[in-house]
Amino acid sequence: MNRLLTYIVRFLLLLLLQVFIFNKIQFSNLINPYFYILFILLLPFDMPRSAMLVSSFFLGLGVDLFSNTLGMHAAACTWMAFVRPAVLKWISPREDYESDTLPTVHYYGIRWFVGYTLVMVFLHHFVLFFIEMFRWSDFFPTLARILLSTAFTSLLIVISQFFFFKK
Repeated sequence: MNRLLTYIVRFLLLLLLQVFIFNKIQFSNLINPYFYILFILLLPFDMPRSAMLVSSFFLGLGVDLFSNTLGMHAAACTWMAFVRPAVLKWISPREDYESDTLPTVHYYGIRWFVGYTLVMVFLHHFVLFFIEMFRWSDFFPTLARILLSTAFTSLLIVISQFFFFKK
């Protein structure tokens, strides 16, 4: 029950931070931080896939409701949750994941966490920005936005690990 409350508070806090702070940050329309996806990154390894998909969808939908983006964030978050098990399997440590651990820098180290974060954030941003553009004619400017926003968002997420999340 305590664990569930932690995730509900994290869900609401990250949603509110995104809507009221991070949505206001834009650097020359190239860098947009989407810090709220930290919620999906930190979900437990043993969370049922259906619960992960539903919670990710509602997280994205919450951002969509406040941002007037018509389901773009819901689609990108659902995609991110859908591919997460495959990405975790692809980057798993040799010993596999320990039970009762979370995907954080404190359990698996900075190198593993940075790789995990970069891949997952890139996948989220790829879907989000191409849904936003909805055409391939602006492929390279959109790719630049994806790469720059991925780097900035990932940097924020990794830094947050040292300030807010302890073992």
